[in-house]
Amino acid sequence: MAYLDHAATTQLLPEALAAVTAELGYVGNASSLHAAGRRARRVVEESRERLAQSFGARPSEVVFTSGGTEADNLAVKGLYWARNAAGSDRAESADGAAGGRCRPRIIASPIEHHAVLDPLAWLAEHEGAEILWLPVDRLGRVDPADVEAALADDPDSVAFVTVMWANNEVGTVQRVSEIAAAGRVHGVPVHSDAVQAAGQLAVDFTASGLDAMTLSGHKIGGPVGVGALVLGRGVELTPVLHGGGQERDVRSGTLDTASIAGFAAAAEVVTRGRAERSADVAALRDALVTAVQRAVPDAHLNGDPNPAGRLPGNAHFSFPGCEGDSLLLLLDARGIECSTGSACSSGVAQPSHVLLAMGADADMARGSLRFSLGHTST
Repeated sequence: MAYLDHAATTQLLPEALAAVTAELGYVGNASSLHAAGRRARRVVEESRERLAQSFGARPSEVVFTSGGTEADNLAVKGLYWARNAAGSDRAESADGAAGGRCRPRIIASPIEHHAVLDPLAWLAEHEGAEILWLPVDRLGRVDPADVEAALADDPDSVAFVTVMWANNEVGTVQRVSEIAAAGRVHGVPVHSDAVQAAGQLAVDFTASGLDAMTLSGHKIGGPVGVGALVLGRGVELTPVLHGGGQERDVRSGTLDTASIAGFAAAAEVVTRGRAERSADVAALRDALVTAVQRAVPDAHLNGDPNPAGRLPGNAHFSFPGCEGDSLLLLLDARGIECSTGSACSSGVAQPSHVLLAMGADADMARGSLRFSLGHTST
């Protein structure tokens, strides 16, 4: 089998497998005060330090979650609730009467993963949020000037901005630092889903200027079921889960020590060898693109054609006159495993929301396939 769906999930790295296996034989809740609990806590905190170092953050900024979807939900809902609660508190006059304003607006790109899009839709439906969708160009890129313009219009009404670091379908990389800078000028927090970027690009939370950033373990060679929200110090967040008050009181739940250890091990491996590995994968990707275009001259490469502007492991094509799902199954029968886009929505015969936002027609958006390479690709 030729596995070309690393963007959906990638093989567990040997170092991550060893770290997980080593922990599974131990008992101990990291919140317990006895010796077994303290041992588990030590593993968790050492893993937190290793993960923070890998992605340019402080250990105190790493909030462990069950994966990227939970981290995105925590960021989107938590920032919205916290920012509106803060606005309401400041609007209280001396006699307790309500005044001032809240922050109902959220600025977002229309090409986000559904782990961001669906919480946004939920907030709009249930909490009165107003979503301001940023335009993207034909390559799937947000112009930071559009973010600046949207913020300058009325920054006091904006809860936060969310723009993913790199797109999970077409692989286009965003100018995250410039977007974060625009938010900083206007005092509005900026979140970025870096699930696809981590491990492939130089992801540095502090250098980016972001206020919140999403990571996922199984996208970088760690185990499924663990992720993190990197949350800047001083950034207020309302919890989505309530319980024991773990993880800075914003994410309750018993910590999965084994998975966290595997996540940290994978992060160290991918960041230590990132430059060389990404160059190798990009060369394979370029060879694949050339071969596909030679075999199918009317195939259209989506996203940034400049290799520097897309993820090293991403090649996304539209095939005129074809259905993506049918092509996927035909290729699967020949031993080639790929995707029609986001694995979370695969199997549903609908055009890609990413390609539609980029200006593609519905037929082209339905006839697309994503080939994504990773650390086991040859």
